[in-house]
Amino acid sequence: MISNGELIQLVSPQGKKYIRKLDIQSELHTHDGKIAFKDIIDLEFGDSINTHLGVPYVVLKPTLYEIIKSIDRRTQIIYPKDIGYILLRLGIGPGTQVVEAGCGSGGLTTALAYMVGDNGRVYAFDRREDFVNLCKNNLKKVGLDVRVSFFLKDIESGFDVKDMDTGFLDVREPWNYIDQFASAVKNGSEVGFLVPTANQVIKLIKALEKGPYVDIDVVEILLRRYKAVAERFRPDDRMVAHTGFLIFARVKM
Repeated sequence: MISNGELIQLVSPQGKKYIRKLDIQSELHTHDGKIAFKDIIDLEFGDSINTHLGVPYVVLKPTLYEIIKSIDRRTQIIYPKDIGYILLRLGIGPGTQVVEAGCGSGGLTTALAYMVGDNGRVYAFDRREDFVNLCKNNLKKVGLDVRVSFFLKDIESGFDVKDMDTGFLDVREPWNYIDQFASAVKNGSEVGFLVPTANQVIKLIKALEKGPYVDIDVVEILLRRYKAVAERFRPDDRMVAHTGFLIFARVKM
């Protein structure tokens, strides 16, 4: 049975999705009518519930992918296709202590908080107060803010954490912070960076080669969807191609 406080997803007959943290005192208002959350408590995921106008909505458990796609955005988020690789590459899992800079709208922060579990911790830095507040609000909506420590700070003066298991920088000029970054994580840790352009990659590689980093690796991930219609199966007309370069390296102090 679905419990109060759980994260749920309500899907309309037209496929519109609403992700909410279940609160028995609240309601969902849609153009199809309203749904009282207290009536969801006795249901199981996969069941349907009618609005007060009689329109059936399916109650589902949202995936991490769906949670990330639903966040409020005022900045470009890191795409799920890149986030999945980042999580695996950096070994993010239960108990991981991870530092992140450039949290923005909180797409990656959400994934990190989801994966580290109750015994892990995410330390999220951004120098803009509006981005810190936006990220914090997005995490709070899905109940993951309790796993994150937020810092309003310019990382040029360093991080307020030490001995992190890993970390990720999504900032405009990451080469300016590689020494500060290395000092925040454990020696031997693998860390990651994201930059959108080739000239930024070159500048970052040059800085990493001069700094306390080894095993530098650069990747780009492309995602191509297909039309799932048996009679005319073919690629979609558009694809999610270049969204950024991912750079990984090992800290070697």
